[in-house]
Amino acid sequence: MTTENITAPVAETTARPTALLWAIVAGSALTVASAFLAWTWTAEFPGDLTIYGNPAPLQLLTLVGAVLTGLFALSALGVKGLGWLTPAGARKPLWIIALGTFATTLFTAVAIIVELGHLVDLEPGAVVAVVAAAVPAVAAYKVPDDTRKAAPAKKLASWAEILIIVAVFTVGLLVVTFGIDTDDNEPQLFVAYLILVGFSATALVKSGLTTRLSQITARNRQVTVTASLVMAIAFPFLQQSGDTYTLIAVNILIFATVALGLNIVVGLAGLLDLGYVAFLGVGAYTAALVSGATSSAFGVQFPFWAAALTGMAASLVFGVVIGAPTLRLRGDYLAIVTLGFGEIFRIAMGNLDGTSGPQITNGPNGIPNIPQLEFFGYNFGESHTVFGIELGAYANYYLLMILIMALVVVVFSRAGNSRIGRAWVAIREDETAATAMGINGFRVKLVAFALGAALAGLAGTVQAHVNTTVVPENYVFAGPVPPNSAFLLAAVILGGMGTITGPIVGSALLFLIPAKLSFLQDYQLLGFGIALILLMRFRPEGLIANKRARLEFHENDDQLDVPEQRQPAEADSAAAGTAKAGA
Repeated sequence: MTTENITAPVAETTARPTALLWAIVAGSALTVASAFLAWTWTAEFPGDLTIYGNPAPLQLLTLVGAVLTGLFALSALGVKGLGWLTPAGARKPLWIIALGTFATTLFTAVAIIVELGHLVDLEPGAVVAVVAAAVPAVAAYKVPDDTRKAAPAKKLASWAEILIIVAVFTVGLLVVTFGIDTDDNEPQLFVAYLILVGFSATALVKSGLTTRLSQITARNRQVTVTASLVMAIAFPFLQQSGDTYTLIAVNILIFATVALGLNIVVGLAGLLDLGYVAFLGVGAYTAALVSGATSSAFGVQFPFWAAALTGMAASLVFGVVIGAPTLRLRGDYLAIVTLGFGEIFRIAMGNLDGTSGPQITNGPNGIPNIPQLEFFGYNFGESHTVFGIELGAYANYYLLMILIMALVVVVFSRAGNSRIGRAWVAIREDETAATAMGINGFRVKLVAFALGAALAGLAGTVQAHVNTTVVPENYVFAGPVPPNSAFLLAAVILGGMGTITGPIVGSALLFLIPAKLSFLQDYQLLGFGIALILLMRFRPEGLIANKRARLEFHENDDQLDVPEQRQPAEADSAAAGTAKAGA
């Protein structure tokens, strides 16, 4: 066999993916151009896709997806300066983002046809967009697989890594703000947004880029925390529609704060609590009774700090009272008892109406007219001008919840890295073995139960003032509107048990999706169940899982790429062990 016969197949194989990649670049460029064309002839379709040269939000989603597809393709071609986009290989992320762009574009075209009723309602621009977006999706599928283990990220200059962190959080803030600010009258826009964000996030994970970013953030933990706090505080200042969508953000933060408290019970201690929303109700009812509500049976008005401490204390007491006789149970038996406690709380609040029981909670009518918070003369129910920008009432509560969530995050991280936190993990992994090693299982579980209840009570005190009323129907096991016990547990599992970011992401998704897709209210639980089934099948460790969970669920996966990062306590323990060994 001659040398020419050997090298010819190699040259042909090399040329083929190159041609495919250039086809992807061309298709992406044409898709970008199509976003500046009209996609329909009438403005009756929400969003007005009739203007040339000025893409509507739905067209912007296609444009962004096409740009990302083109960048991944250029990275696969070896264009200088773009290799950092695909450290774990380009084929999988390229195909995923190309497929996501096509799905987003096709959904928009189908939505136009369904909304307006005729195929002829599509302008040529929409047809060009669908065909152009299909080319990268098909071509990327034919590109040979080049998946590899991502090399560790090179350490950059401190200023460069800080700029990367700031840029990532800025983009994240813009993406989240875009999703929350979508008009409730344009559900098509929010569905398309979910499609593109879901595919884009998966592509970034598959490319290995998120792993490298996590390594950079782990090296700059203080900068990361500061950047996240600054971006969170900046959210209400970016709202152009007043408090219309800030209320959604406030409820997401309340939901996420309660989910973090539940994460101590479920994620760290491994206790299945199906009645956790009752502790949120205890805090809310306590705050309503001591904050000067007109229908309060006590007729007192505590300042906010005292009402918050009272709500936390009441929830903590209820946690101890319920946990003391029940935490000797395990597994399904504990779950059944906690479920019963949640139902007992709801029924009891409905019966304390002066007829079936003492007149305390006003029965099913609840406690209305809860006054707005006032802290050191600052009324949270009034608009205030800060830096020349007017912040509404819900923006005030949003900033308050940011501070409360920061407090809860500190408590969670400190408790998780402490001695008792390691005892919780030991109990979760094997209670019998932990007990044999000298851990008092009952006491440790009771502390977890009480701490989680207190954090839920703290969030409940703010929820009572945000809603200005509390009723028993707000604290059920399952229902179409979160937070309830089922959605709280799902937020922890969906986001990733035992982590900080996971429950926050899970809570945001589980609250935002029902709020934006209210027209599917009758089918929300069906979709919720399907989503959980798919999650358990394809990502049982959750969307943002810790290292231990990934290794447990993917121990036979050779392609598993877990970032080498440690919690502060783990790093300190490792350093101490190294010092001991050296001595």
